[in-house]
Amino acid sequence: MKKDASLLRKSHFLGTKIRNLRKRNNLTLEDLSARCIRIDAYSAPSVSYLSMIERGKRTPSQEMLENLAEVFQKPVEWFLDSEPEPSNITPTKGNHGGIVGMALEPNFLYSNDILQIAIPEMLSQTGISGRQFAHLLIRAHQEHHQNHFPDLERAAEEVGGKNLYLTSSDLISIANEQGLNIQWFDEKCQQQLDETGAVNQQLVTSYFQAPNHVFLNTLLKQRESRLKYDLAVHIGHAVLHNLDGLQCTLTIGGNTEQSTDFSTPNAQDILKAWHDFESSFFAGALLCPKAPFRQLLDSHGYEASIHQQLNISASVAMRRMTVVSPYPHWHYFDAYQPGKLKAVYRGNGIPLPWGNMRTVEDPCQHWAVFRKFTDISSDTSVQLSIMIVEGLPRLYCCESIQVDDLAGNSHVLCAGIDLNPAISAQGGDAHAIVAQLQDLCIQHGGESTIPHHIKKQLLSVARILNIHWLERGLEKTVRVICTRGNSCPRNPSCYP
Repeated sequence: MKKDASLLRKSHFLGTKIRNLRKRNNLTLEDLSARCIRIDAYSAPSVSYLSMIERGKRTPSQEMLENLAEVFQKPVEWFLDSEPEPSNITPTKGNHGGIVGMALEPNFLYSNDILQIAIPEMLSQTGISGRQFAHLLIRAHQEHHQNHFPDLERAAEEVGGKNLYLTSSDLISIANEQGLNIQWFDEKCQQQLDETGAVNQQLVTSYFQAPNHVFLNTLLKQRESRLKYDLAVHIGHAVLHNLDGLQCTLTIGGNTEQSTDFSTPNAQDILKAWHDFESSFFAGALLCPKAPFRQLLDSHGYEASIHQQLNISASVAMRRMTVVSPYPHWHYFDAYQPGKLKAVYRGNGIPLPWGNMRTVEDPCQHWAVFRKFTDISSDTSVQLSIMIVEGLPRLYCCESIQVDDLAGNSHVLCAGIDLNPAISAQGGDAHAIVAQLQDLCIQHGGESTIPHHIKKQLLSVARILNIHWLERGLEKTVRVICTRGNSCPRNPSCYP
């Protein structure tokens, strides 16, 4: 009783501090309650009780406060401090992680008429095809909106009923309900040479034929995870676009995004590319509905292996991580050798490890996505990396896995986070911490162990984010990476 009276006397700013910490870490009341339940269900506050605590209507018990302190990696005394909350835990307003573009000045040079004349000339000079330009526009739109497309999420949830465990039979039934007629065809892989001379296996997995026929390759029966994805994409086209003029052919192969057509993009090309993006996003939302998938990821610490439990492809699971996580500063690469990015998402504006329009001669081989190509292990690997971005050092952590697609092509999937905002959110000086780590790496030839005092601070960040592979990464060395060899900060340089 005496302890409760002490809590009451010292709880003037407690609710505000909890609310600001929760919002600073982009957690909903439901998220925070679920985190507390996993620590100790008995002392965990309900969503409604949490809301009352934040509004100063209730004071948590000692046990409940200890539970909340464990979630936010703070000492209990920090919450009972009679001082107002520090400014470094006050939630930031506005953009929470979208990439930043260049200022379009002077404005008259960026009028629609001038751009319509200049863009075709730019494409012809750079060797970028109309289709590549369309995909670049879509990726920029996706990154600007931080993967937030609530209309597509809602459409998928209405169709799938937020069922996290849909089978291929369930999806065939949904396809039939949408008026699609499913048929099968036989077609084997075909070898193709790309512009570098590398051999790729290409496979048509499914296609649509008007008015309502979807043809599935019988090889899909060997891999239900890919079968489920193809079905979900075609369902997306049916739901979103009413089968109106649909042209949808799904293929597998490392060079499927390449094109020798360098014609000017037209409205139909860009519209088709946008429809394909919408349907692909819909497919991910149908197979991994946001709320239940987020809860599952949270209970498993965002491990990439979660895809096995759901019988979906690792690429679908890892792409959806970047959408459903409360932490907005994610990136994702789907890479084929010798240097092709089939899919890219840069919610935090991380530079690309190589050009996704063409290969480059001096990519930094210390990126995790490159190193994983030479790793014969089928397990995931974790890497902490430091890179100078816009003149300041940034700390990244990613988890990578090497997989084979249905055609037999090996590729690397990599999902990662920018740690600087997470360090700052907990009151740390991110630039000073990362600069110290970078100096250590340079002194030791490009990589270094993490000093104990920094490791302790980053461990708290990892536990607040609830990302298990970040904790594993802290046991490894941190290494310096760059975007191109001519900007290598190592001494001696990797590219003399």
